[in-house]
Amino acid sequence: MLKNQSIITAVMTAALCVGFMFSNANSADMRNISTMELVKDMGLGINLGNTFESWGDWINGATVNDYETAWGSPAITKAMIDGYASAGFKTVRIPVAWSNLMTGNNTGGTYTISAALLNRVEEVVNWVLADNMYAIVNIHHDGGWWEKFSTDSAECMKKYTRIWTQISEKFKNHSDYLMLESLNEEGKWQDVWNMWSNSGDKARAYGILNAINQNFVNIVRASGGNNADRHLLIAGYDTNIGYTSDPAFKMPADSKNRCAVSVHYYDPFGFTHINGDGEWTAFIGTWGTQSDINSLNTEINKMKTNFVDKGIPVIIGEYGFAARLNEGRGRTLSQVTNYTLKVAEAIYSRNMCPVLWDIQLNPDNGEVIYYYNRKTISFADPQLVAGMKTLGSNTSAIRGMPGISKSVARSMPIVTITGKTLTVNAPSESTVRIRVVDLTGRTIAAFKSTGGASFSLRKIPAGAYLVEAVRDGHKAMSAITLR
Repeated sequence: MLKNQSIITAVMTAALCVGFMFSNANSADMRNISTMELVKDMGLGINLGNTFESWGDWINGATVNDYETAWGSPAITKAMIDGYASAGFKTVRIPVAWSNLMTGNNTGGTYTISAALLNRVEEVVNWVLADNMYAIVNIHHDGGWWEKFSTDSAECMKKYTRIWTQISEKFKNHSDYLMLESLNEEGKWQDVWNMWSNSGDKARAYGILNAINQNFVNIVRASGGNNADRHLLIAGYDTNIGYTSDPAFKMPADSKNRCAVSVHYYDPFGFTHINGDGEWTAFIGTWGTQSDINSLNTEINKMKTNFVDKGIPVIIGEYGFAARLNEGRGRTLSQVTNYTLKVAEAIYSRNMCPVLWDIQLNPDNGEVIYYYNRKTISFADPQLVAGMKTLGSNTSAIRGMPGISKSVARSMPIVTITGKTLTVNAPSESTVRIRVVDLTGRTIAAFKSTGGASFSLRKIPAGAYLVEAVRDGHKAMSAITLR
């Protein structure tokens, strides 16, 4: 009974959208789907943090692996990525410092990305896509050259253009389960406009970022292939909610209208980052009062009001806890789990995608792992996984049902259901086989269509079902509710 109940819960959670989505994340198809629909489908995300974005002169790395492991992460394996999928995550953000191992990385240089680094990032991206998850690839940190945009914008823009030209070429044939992100938190210039004192040339500071983001869109679109239609992620000012909500921040022009905006959320900083009282913020040992939750909702609502409600999708590219546990002043694992789930819920419930910041901590150094242990391929707190699965689409239970495809489809609308009419919208040369399946895996109805056709579901009782489709040898599935 409990097992059946968990399956029912999973199906009902998945049945948030009655439109059937068909294809495969590994295919090179670009779907006829809006960026808003895509972001909703991205579900809950997690970052592959402190890995490919590791950088520093002290590393003196000669190989990709030297940098990949320099900040404490083991070399990434497919099993680690599979662990994210098993836990219910549907998106993996992959931050990258592309200047590592770059040749011609100097003024007037060629700024040539290491082929080994490109290949390694592609390998991990392909693992993500193989698990029917979305991947986000960006430029992240990358050694601090961003600061020079205020003093040598031409040379910095040359490097930026070269980087994205090479990345775009590498990934232009990947499916739209890959999203590219313009930059990370480096989109601010305190020497131009001081955010804290509000002194300086604010218009110029924002203008630098707006120009970078516009160039990003232009580069990716011009690269051709699937990049002509790829969904893109645009970094907000300092990826800060308040500064990005400022009218001075402008989304770039895009003829495809396929851009989302990215910001981060780490409030209150005294809880998420500070291990002791600092000069500008105090240590916060506990979180979860009604006042705390009200503050959270107020911030997230800014993105809803200023962007989502205006048709601009939002991804919270980073959120989570990044301080120490067991300080004797709070900060227990249950506190971290509560904070993480409440923030994820606030974001997800407003049709935005929350992407948890996760790094590999080292218990041998006295650090306490509070999220994912890449070495054991497990999460530290089962309550976190349970909460995430309840919040998002719990596909693991669906995959395990008898007679059901293991591929969960999130793609172009091939099958739509209106009332009790099922319509197949396939090309004339395509044969689609449809099964309607009950919660025990028993086939209730079966249809076959070559091209477009409509079928009645009136003889099927009201309730929750799964629809499985087979097209060109690929199987896919979605949950529906008939009323």
